[in-house]
Amino acid sequence: MIAIGEASRQSGVGIETIRFYEREGIVPKPQRAANNRRLYSSNDVGRLRFLKRCRDLGFSLPEAKVLLELSEQQHSDCHSAKKLAEIHRASVRQKMAELRRLEAALTELTANCSNGISECKMLEKLRES
Repeated sequence: MIAIGEASRQSGVGIETIRFYEREGIVPKPQRAANNRRLYSSNDVGRLRFLKRCRDLGFSLPEAKVLLELSEQQHSDCHSAKKLAEIHRASVRQKMAELRRLEAALTELTANCSNGISECKMLEKLRES
């Protein structure tokens, strides 16, 4: 059993985030030592690592919680996990398309910019309705 600082180091999840996950019921509350300090098992650290990986992949916290719950079932539900990942992937693709449109719009706006000109075409274009 390890303290919260070591659990944070091993999992890569910040101490305040660990406490938040506990308050929100995303992970179970850990055991307590006689001095009331939190004690974490290797299973607890594994849960935290799992959540960190999900968050690093851009899953929302509710999605990460669902995936964690699916992973802890005796017979993991691959179909449900895959469906959730496919929905997330579609969302990522949509955001990428939006970012490409944004980049194109900014490229067009800044293409008309020249140093030393008193009237900025980009700002004029942004003012248009």
